[in-house]
Amino acid sequence: MLYKTLIQAELRICSKILLRGVSTTSSWDIVTGVCIERLPVVTPPLNDIQKKYKDMLATMEIEKSLKSAHELRREQDKIQAELLKNDSIEVDMEVVSKNTAQDFEDASNEEFAQFQFASITTEADKKGDKSSTDRFLQRHLVLVMPHKLGKDIKTLLPQGLWKEGETLRQTAERIVKEQCGSELKVQFLSNAPCGFYKYKYPCEIVGKLGAKVFFYYANYKSGSAHSKSKAEWLTRNELTETFPERYNKSVHDFLIEETY
Repeated sequence: MLYKTLIQAELRICSKILLRGVSTTSSWDIVTGVCIERLPVVTPPLNDIQKKYKDMLATMEIEKSLKSAHELRREQDKIQAELLKNDSIEVDMEVVSKNTAQDFEDASNEEFAQFQFASITTEADKKGDKSSTDRFLQRHLVLVMPHKLGKDIKTLLPQGLWKEGETLRQTAERIVKEQCGSELKVQFLSNAPCGFYKYKYPCEIVGKLGAKVFFYYANYKSGSAHSKSKAEWLTRNELTETFPERYNKSVHDFLIEETY
């Protein structure tokens, strides 16, 4: 109960700070945008620094580790083989292992040679289906959807107007539900915005100068956006090709850079 009270208090404080001086008569619309990101499902390929670090850890582990049961068994097999060659020494054949460590290695290598790794290329990749989260399993994907701005239609993050009495976090949660549907499950990582963007409206839009957009970040958990939203899941490169230049920079400023 105390934890819930503290969270609610933090939400009110954040919103009061961010919305200080803002009223319904402001010349700017207050907008909340939500960056919903699907994290990689398959481990991305290692870059050069990560490969060097991995090799260093492997070397340290070999130098400091004790011998495994298989290594001890292989040494014991060598001792038994030498004893069998020496006719002057009696060896209890019941103690001699019939299946040696080398037999185990050969069987394991034969089994591994027959193993085939599953392809990371999915049906969504083959069809070019951008509405599916099953595409580009090694990449980060971000949810985008079309928005009408004046006479133009721009592909942006899900976003909507802040309502009097709401916190910005509450606005973000409402936007996801209204624009993406209740089946899409996400996890917000903060009560405060992670980014900001400001733009002016086209001349045909009267009454407001433009919008001040406060971005919230959330991780994709499960489900999918309803088909009416025309939502797509795009990679970092596809975002750069789709977003307006300044908007793209504002979004990429709070996204973790991919190094592959």
